[in-house]
Amino acid sequence: MTSSSTSLPWLLWLIAFVMAPLPAWSETAEENYRLYCIQCHGSLGNGEGINQTAGGLAVSPRNHGLSDEMSKLIDEEIRLAIHDGGDAVQKSELMPSFGKTISEEEIDELVRHLRKLCQCEANR
Repeated sequence: MTSSSTSLPWLLWLIAFVMAPLPAWSETAEENYRLYCIQCHGSLGNGEGINQTAGGLAVSPRNHGLSDEMSKLIDEEIRLAIHDGGDAVQKSELMPSFGKTISEEEIDELVRHLRKLCQCEANR
């Protein structure tokens, strides 16, 4: 057996590995919320995450459970805040942008998840 014939399976495996799609960090919006949002917004979405309760934030994170407040926001504004960070919607610059961290589809799913938390729809 020649060295080129023994390296062919290895090469094919390497190509298949490189070409395979990367697994998502999270399969659901709820998992993404737990991964990226609860540190500030809390596990209940009430704005009382560990970063807030430890006194580390000068600006209180939004309470995603307040339907009267959340219903004032259009989905595109929520989407922009997630994608580009708080600064993009004149909120706290401490909220990072997630546009390069999660996909556009995952951001849309997070917007829908926030609508479930507040049990509200966007003000049209």
